[in-house]
Amino acid sequence: MPIWEHTVSETTSPPGPGADAPPSTVSARRAAVAGGVGTLIEYYDFSVYAFLAVTLGPLFFPSDEPGVSILLTLAVFGSAYVMRPIGGWFFGRLGDRRGRKHALVVTVVTMGAFSGVLGLLPDFATAGVLAPVLLVLVRLAQGFSAGGEIGGAATYVAESAPPGRRGLYGSLTPVGSTLGFSVAAAVVGLVTAFTTPEQMTAWGWRIPFLIAVPLALVCLWVRVKLEDTAEFESMARRNEVVRSPLLSVVRERPGAVLRVVGIAIAMNGTGYVGLTYFSTYLIGTEGFDPGSVYWASAIGIALACATYPLAGMLTDRFGRRPVLLSAYVLYLLIAWPAFALLGATSSIVVVTLVYVVYMAVNGLAQVPAFPQFTELFPRRVRYTGVALGFNIGTILAGGTAPYVAAQLVQSTGDPMSPAFWVFGVALVGIVTVLTLRETGRERLPV
Repeated sequence: MPIWEHTVSETTSPPGPGADAPPSTVSARRAAVAGGVGTLIEYYDFSVYAFLAVTLGPLFFPSDEPGVSILLTLAVFGSAYVMRPIGGWFFGRLGDRRGRKHALVVTVVTMGAFSGVLGLLPDFATAGVLAPVLLVLVRLAQGFSAGGEIGGAATYVAESAPPGRRGLYGSLTPVGSTLGFSVAAAVVGLVTAFTTPEQMTAWGWRIPFLIAVPLALVCLWVRVKLEDTAEFESMARRNEVVRSPLLSVVRERPGAVLRVVGIAIAMNGTGYVGLTYFSTYLIGTEGFDPGSVYWASAIGIALACATYPLAGMLTDRFGRRPVLLSAYVLYLLIAWPAFALLGATSSIVVVTLVYVVYMAVNGLAQVPAFPQFTELFPRRVRYTGVALGFNIGTILAGGTAPYVAAQLVQSTGDPMSPAFWVFGVALVGIVTVLTLRETGRERLPV
């Protein structure tokens, strides 16, 4: 039997003498909150750029064609994802060799620092071609940091959760990452409300990026107070730390890595359309007021996030596979109506409802996925395995999703065409989930 496959008996057997005690409920809650808050701040930092794409386009990529400026700005958004696998390797190695907590502290400091730098960049009118070059470099640095965040948070929370509750406790990680987009939209909406269009173009766009610095300091304070997981401490105590987690996971668990890639393609390819493309489409193509769209997305995404703990309870009760499959089938059913409504309505209330439904379905895709990822790898390579597979899938379908959606509309003239992208990545998710065996009721592999 290949080394990357486990039998049920290997992962469900009761702990023997000397086995690690299960985490306490108090420490599990503390870990889940710290993971969720940190991921929220990290993804706020990362996603502010997407909500400001319409403003940043003419500033950094001036063109006679507004659509070209927006496409170039979205391409830079996607460029950050090029660094995510490298960040996943770096922070995965750090987390598997030095500790989960250590890696998660470094990720949030790095992201906060470079978000602040982005808010201080000169625009094209000031620095010429140097401006977009600097923009790309800073986004690459942000992508490097983001590459280590969510895989580490998922690992930390899963290793800290009580048996049979990894879905519920782990739901705070996607709540954090998704709510980060909501907070980013709200902050951009506030700045837009209190500035004129001229002020927003001149200096207002810098404020959301600069706010990232104090937010990062708050997250740093939360995370430095944490202890590392008992799983990692036990691994270190028993000298199970491997010299090269990346080589080990690629050699021993290639099937697991590919499954994480497939689920990440589906989860991010569907989710990022709602998180980043909807606002660009509504403002740039449909002519909605930017402030109204920012608030609609902030409220809609936040309301959707309120359903994520329910998805966590569902996946703990019924397993990972049924909930994941239901999410991708629902995307096949709602993608076309969602784009049809956005293209036909002038009501911001309808737009908000589309956000709520679309992102609630994404909760059914995200919440089971993160504990599923951690259940595919033993602890000695868990951080690296999750980060590697997730970031490869994200670069293939997450960062590219808003650009592909905008390009489809630009090239076909059909505002409904991004629905076909959603169909495609959802089918990838269905096929991948069918190759998984159910692990929701088993102990994490040791």
